[in-house]
Amino acid sequence: MKRFYKQAEVVAGGAGFSVELDGKQIRTPKKSVFAVPGEAVAAAVAAEWQQQGEDIQPESMPILRLANTAIDMIAPQRDAVVDNLAGFGGTDLLCYRVEAPGELARRQDSLWSPWLDWAASRHGAVLLTTHGITHVAQPDAALSALHRAVDHHDVMELAALNDLVTIAGSLVLGLAVSGGALEVSAAWTAIRLDYDFQAEKWGKDAEAIQHGEHLRRDFGHAARFLDLLRMKQSESG
Repeated sequence: MKRFYKQAEVVAGGAGFSVELDGKQIRTPKKSVFAVPGEAVAAAVAAEWQQQGEDIQPESMPILRLANTAIDMIAPQRDAVVDNLAGFGGTDLLCYRVEAPGELARRQDSLWSPWLDWAASRHGAVLLTTHGITHVAQPDAALSALHRAVDHHDVMELAALNDLVTIAGSLVLGLAVSGGALEVSAAWTAIRLDYDFQAEKWGKDAEAIQHGEHLRRDFGHAARFLDLLRMKQSESG
């Protein structure tokens, strides 16, 4: 799509903050009114529109994508989204360990176990671990605690948490990033632990590297989206 506007600006209104292109308010892909709760998010979206060249590149507007997802996809079915994300607690990446090789087992224990301890202390969710791919049934109390932690997120936050959790394959790591306990770089090291170990042994695959870089960018965008939302919360608090 060719660029059809000159100026993108943030506009405050009763529903929150919106973005106008040459005075015309933008809408979501499903034609909903675009409005976000904080000026920082709206300013980031306006900047994405302003930075477009002659051709509009949707993939270069991750904050817009996340806000649109919250409005169009999550708001109409919030409870179902919460249930789906909470379900990752039953098959969390951090709970599935190897017995061999020993070095990988040690790395998993070093990088993953502290975050299971964090989930237990922060959310009261004591998760069990197992070896291999054999399913381990998690305690109902732990799953309920994780469900409450997810449900604590508002619609906008859930859009970001959805990306964090689905990319990581770990609800615990997603919640840790969302809660400000874990930085993106450290989270990514934990997420890619198994892949990086195998790459050390067998070599790197160019296609897998490219795919991993794409996921890493999306993971970072989700964390930034949360930071922008929290700016609104800190200012109002």
